[in-house]
Amino acid sequence: MLNYLWLGLLLTAVLIGGFTGRLGPATDAGIKAAETAVTLAIGLVGVMTLWLGLMRLAERSGLVALLARGLRPVLTRLFPDVPADHPAMGSMVLNIAANMLGLTNAATPLGLRAMRDLETLNRRPGTATNAMCTFLAINTGSVQLLPVSAIALFAAAGARQPAAIVGTTLLATTVSSLAGLIAVKTFEKLRAFRLPEISAATADPVVAAPGEVAGGPRITESVSPLAGWAKFGLAAFVGCFVWFGVRQILGEVATTESVGLRMLNTVSLLAIPILVGFFPLYAALRRVPVYEEFIEGAKDGFAVAVKIIPYLVGMLVAIGFLRGAGVIEQLTLWTAPILGAIGVPSELLPLALMRPLSGSGSLAALGDLIQHSGPDSLVARMGGTLFGSTETTFYVIAVYFGAVGVKRVRHAIWAGLIADAAGILAAVYVCRWAFGA
Repeated sequence: MLNYLWLGLLLTAVLIGGFTGRLGPATDAGIKAAETAVTLAIGLVGVMTLWLGLMRLAERSGLVALLARGLRPVLTRLFPDVPADHPAMGSMVLNIAANMLGLTNAATPLGLRAMRDLETLNRRPGTATNAMCTFLAINTGSVQLLPVSAIALFAAAGARQPAAIVGTTLLATTVSSLAGLIAVKTFEKLRAFRLPEISAATADPVVAAPGEVAGGPRITESVSPLAGWAKFGLAAFVGCFVWFGVRQILGEVATTESVGLRMLNTVSLLAIPILVGFFPLYAALRRVPVYEEFIEGAKDGFAVAVKIIPYLVGMLVAIGFLRGAGVIEQLTLWTAPILGAIGVPSELLPLALMRPLSGSGSLAALGDLIQHSGPDSLVARMGGTLFGSTETTFYVIAVYFGAVGVKRVRHAIWAGLIADAAGILAAVYVCRWAFGA
């Protein structure tokens, strides 16, 4: 699909540019976009290196496992068809925990492992189970505590407060996740999406027992408790940041902002500092060699940033040609009345259309939006929040279901798109409330 999409964007830009006599501006915009893509990728190196190093500490110290244990009671209710001690539960919990912490490189393999484990419980091969659809809805809901990629783009563009979207993303992603879960649980009860009857040939399938699924991650593995002095140190550290937060909120008491808005701004201000301090401190208390492990994780930062250069160039060039040919301008004018009626800026349209299709493409669209609107503009912050609270629905569904040979995805796509739509609207309205009109 992405092949046809990219080809369609280029051909549309070139043909319309020829008809309107704007081939020159289109070419200039495309070449400029290629230069911008490389500049953006280089700007990502430092932030990605820092974050990957910190995430290495989170993994090695057992923080990810602790988060997984905390999520388990919730997931046993969301997945009643999956035994609590089955490896599929462990895979799903670790996948969600990794997504929440921004561990995308670890989240995808864990998600694929979860789908293979869920397939061992599938009595209708080739058809998605209710558990599979629910798992995909959670992934497309894009639960995130920290939108690292978006923050990195804002930092690379010179934003005054690159992390300003942390609080708004947390609220918007909560909305999109709830919308996806409500949709998937509603659809699975409708006649059109109900599971088909099991034929006599598959009435008594052989399902692997939990212990027979090789490699499935377990969430029953416990993390040894911290010593008393270590707990006191962590409590003191957290207490300091609670005091910092209270001081920040009270310090703005003279402003006209509501208490809720001041709290949201405080979360955005303190989120990154507390994580930058907490991860190494916790790992050190676990006797992890913090500097060595940080360096090991950080080594991948440059490789990750360089790896996305071709994707950024491809998509930014296509968007640049479209912009230079006047296509985006005309599309924005045509859709402005409709989008304006629901309060959505038309400048968000390219990003909103690209987000369900491609992660690299939507990252490029966000970079283009930031470059043209300004890194501290309301529209750019809406775009960053939108990016952090939605997911590449079609890509996730294609990869995850393709890994287990599922061809009938039932209601998974519709639930994912509903989650995306809810995330887009929530991003717009939350940003208007948080940053003003």
